[in-house]
Amino acid sequence: MRSVGTLTRADLAEALNRKLGFSRAESLDMVEEILEQMSKSLEKGDNVKISGFGSFVLRDKRQRIGRNPKTGVEVPITPRRVMTFRASQKLKDRIVQAS
Repeated sequence: MRSVGTLTRADLAEALNRKLGFSRAESLDMVEEILEQMSKSLEKGDNVKISGFGSFVLRDKRQRIGRNPKTGVEVPITPRRVMTFRASQKLKDRIVQAS
C-alpha cells in the first residue's frame, strides 16, 4: 500500500475508506477537496492551522545579497514568499515517542 517513507494522497484516501467506510472515489474526492481548500487559503495569503497537527505559515522574505559558493560572486536574491510548517506540540510529542 505505502511507498517507503512517503505518505501519499492514495494512502490518505485508503485510510478514510477503511476507517469511515466511504467508497474509494468518495475518499479520494475528500482528500483532494481538503488539499484544494488548504492550497486556496495559502494562495490568498492566509496561514493554515490544523489543531493537534501543526501550522503552515507564510513568511515574506526581503531582498538580500547571496554569494555563489563556487565563484564567490555576489548576486541579489529577490524578495519572495516562503511557506514553513510548524508542528504542534502534540505532533512533536508523538514523533519523540515513536523514535
